[in-house]
Amino acid sequence: MSAVLVIFFILAGLAVFGAVALIVQSHPIHSALSLILVMLCLAGLYLLMGAEFVAAVQIIVYGGAVMVLFVFVIMLLNAGEEERTNFSKLASFAGVPLALALAGLIAAAIARSTVHMPAATTGELTSTRELSKLLFSQFVYPFELTSFLILVAILGAIVLAQRERH
Repeated sequence: MSAVLVIFFILAGLAVFGAVALIVQSHPIHSALSLILVMLCLAGLYLLMGAEFVAAVQIIVYGGAVMVLFVFVIMLLNAGEEERTNFSKLASFAGVPLALALAGLIAAAIARSTVHMPAATTGELTSTRELSKLLFSQFVYPFELTSFLILVAILGAIVLAQRERH
């Protein structure tokens, strides 16, 4: 096995572990930390594919900014530990077989697939420098609009949290 394949399996295993921990955790802050682990593992997988810019964006935007917003909203809403409830009868009888059937369909589709990824082609967006020039020249308005929408979401969370206190 090559070193790249070993690193891939380690990162993929950590990502799956973080995803399971995200669902199983009863405290929202612990779930957010598990989601950060998943985001960092995805950034490592992007690095293995040679997508340095996407890996950096994954860490800065998702692992950093979005997760800070999640933690901020969790703390602002004072979300405590979640209560455990019993599964509904529908979930226990239909959910498990449906999940197994879905996993089988996905496995069968992967086993039947013969699609091979083409070799990387050189295009005009191959370097991070060219991509950043394009982002801050031609796509600067959608970029700024996205930051404005995130700001509005933060203000909405603050307003909702203040209504519950009164």
